[in-house]
Amino acid sequence: MQILIVRVGAMGDVLHALPAVAALKRARPQWRVDWAVDPRWAPLLVGDDERGPAVDMVHLVPAKDWSKAPLSPATLRSVLTLRKRLREEHYDLVVDMQGTLRSAVIGKMSGAKMLAGYADPRESIAASFYKRRIVRRGAHVVEQGAALLGEACGVTLEPGAVEIPHAKWAEEWAETEAVVSRPMAVVTAGGGWGAKQWPAERYGTLAIELKRMGFAVVVNAPRKDDAIAARVVEISGGAARIVVCNVTGLVSLMRRADLLVGGDTGPTHLAAAMGVPLVALFGPTSPERNGPWGPGAMRMLRDAASVTTYKRSDVTDAGLMNLSVETVVVAIQDLLKR
Repeated sequence: MQILIVRVGAMGDVLHALPAVAALKRARPQWRVDWAVDPRWAPLLVGDDERGPAVDMVHLVPAKDWSKAPLSPATLRSVLTLRKRLREEHYDLVVDMQGTLRSAVIGKMSGAKMLAGYADPRESIAASFYKRRIVRRGAHVVEQGAALLGEACGVTLEPGAVEIPHAKWAEEWAETEAVVSRPMAVVTAGGGWGAKQWPAERYGTLAIELKRMGFAVVVNAPRKDDAIAARVVEISGGAARIVVCNVTGLVSLMRRADLLVGGDTGPTHLAAAMGVPLVALFGPTSPERNGPWGPGAMRMLRDAASVTTYKRSDVTDAGLMNLSVETVVVAIQDLLKR
């Protein structure tokens, strides 16, 4: 069997799809399993040798560039190049684990004999592209992904631990430049949209408490001018420092982390996948459906005032605003005791 997984992004979603794919590779190591993914998230799947523990090859889908100039000649050439490369592999099965019109079209472009996806995809029009529509089963998205992929392949899959690939340069960078001392706590203060973000001022106050507890505190940031990370460091009075890194660097940084505190965002899910002890702060999204998944110790905090909604509001969720620094500190202390 030659199988293509389509899960272009985002970071947390790729990580939530990975346990199912890793389980398939363990169950059927002789099968070829490839993945269509945004270049930003490819380091989660493949390492220096362009292969990964669960994936034989990735097809890069520069969706961000396409969105910037959807009708440009460059975008058309990029789409046609991807289509050619997908068809050259002669896939027996494509499983759309994203459920959008774009991901369904990518699956269709492959020319595979079978395209499967959820019967109720995120964008309903995607289902019209599927030759096989599979009923969604499971509470957590990781369980849902395992049920989808398993039924599509005819294999019972139990999602378990995953291995994130190594990159030599990033390991050396983390060892010599990023990590000053241990134990190290990573604070990830960003999020997909404002409603999911605990205030940066509270993260800054929390950094002071973490330093008192003996942690070296770093705030990860995707770029030097990240305003949220800068605000955390400012409020912390220097108790925290910024570490700027891409996804490859973040993986190596997280490999050395002893604690993470963050919201429903990609670095939190990466920490979970890598077994880093964590405290996750949830607001408008459900931890039962979208919470961190992995082998490490975790505490999920969510106030009763939070209502599950995936509306992309810029206003911080009322329940998140009810979570005090003291509440988070108590959760961290409880986690460390365990």
